[in-house]
Amino acid sequence: MSTTLRFGPELRRLRVEAGLTLTEFSVALNYDKGHLSKVERGERSASPELARRCDAFLGADGELQRLVVRPEADSGSAASPAGPCRWLVGRRAVLSAGTGVLIDLSLKLGGQALSYADDPLLGSYRMQFDQLRKLGQSTAPKILLPLLETQTRMVAGLASDARSASRAPAFLLASRFAEFTGWMAQEAGDSDAALGWTGEAVELARAGGDPYLGSYALVRRALVTMYGGDAAGTVALARRAQSSELPPRIRGLAAQREAQGHAVVGNEVDCLRSLDRARELLADDDALNGAEPVIGTSHVSDPAAMSTGWCLHDLGRPKTAAEVLDREYRRLPPHALRTRARYGFRRSLAHAASGEVEYACAIAGELLGVMPAVPSATVNSDVRRLSRELSRFRSSRAVRDLQPALARVLAPAHD
Repeated sequence: MSTTLRFGPELRRLRVEAGLTLTEFSVALNYDKGHLSKVERGERSASPELARRCDAFLGADGELQRLVVRPEADSGSAASPAGPCRWLVGRRAVLSAGTGVLIDLSLKLGGQALSYADDPLLGSYRMQFDQLRKLGQSTAPKILLPLLETQTRMVAGLASDARSASRAPAFLLASRFAEFTGWMAQEAGDSDAALGWTGEAVELARAGGDPYLGSYALVRRALVTMYGGDAAGTVALARRAQSSELPPRIRGLAAQREAQGHAVVGNEVDCLRSLDRARELLADDDALNGAEPVIGTSHVSDPAAMSTGWCLHDLGRPKTAAEVLDREYRRLPPHALRTRARYGFRRSLAHAASGEVEYACAIAGELLGVMPAVPSATVNSDVRRLSRELSRFRSSRAVRDLQPALARVLAPAHD
């Protein structure tokens, strides 16, 4: 039996011996439950990174890692290893860096901005990150992903080779590259790759002395879970990222995600309570004013307010939702096409549900024109909801005129 086929049954045996359900195991590893299930059944191969995490969590002493086939390195080939996400830096390099940089937590936790002045190359990559993040607002994810993956590997490699003074900021910057790569993978419709890259971001951040990005990974996983239709899983993951020792921004974004989970199942009391908590935690957040790459959205000035409008629609209060979303949408920067599409379609949906059909079609018509430039698997979920909502008003000329454009955006993509 090949090592690939042996890995799944052995993983399942160790998990069962540990008394863990597949759901508990997937939450603990920040991996998609469906993906892990396929790995255990031998339908998907495990990446070296997944094997490492399973090995460490289950205390298998390297047994699982040895069952993963690793392609031999070929110094004469530019091809990257197979799979959506790879371990970017040798484990020994990460561990040796991590032991030295934990004492330098003041870079992040003391309120001081990360400094790149002493390393021009690192400073250049920092500027490239800002440019790529901005480019992500107006570029198809599948076009941007190869460049992001390459840059993430390069910065991670720079971190492993850097002198001690530069290692912490280099690893932290690499973690932000990896986290953004994960987000673009999700926008491209690849949830497994999204979770894999987020996992890489956690490891890189830990090596750079940031123990908190792992908790933000729970917030990202909760988003994947929410779009997968699992409201209970969304709430559970978001709650785990709200412990008191975490930075206010991570806790605030987690509370916001929890609110969205509650809204999906119509739990208004807990939803509004979570939104209040998110509002308080994010009110004094000064992350957008620092030199360090910000965690989470950098284009929504008041995430809690925007999420309030998002949740109100799911709670069956579309008119109030439309009023909030109208107000917050006007505050979005013009260049943020992807963000404007995300909240714009939700805004159109709220107006359609309020019976303001022609206005909803006018909003959607403008947004549909930019969707070919910024295709999004997550935004498409609201486009589909809008299409279903508008189907109730087929006698409206505005709806009939909009249908061809809606159909083009929702048509399956062909490579």
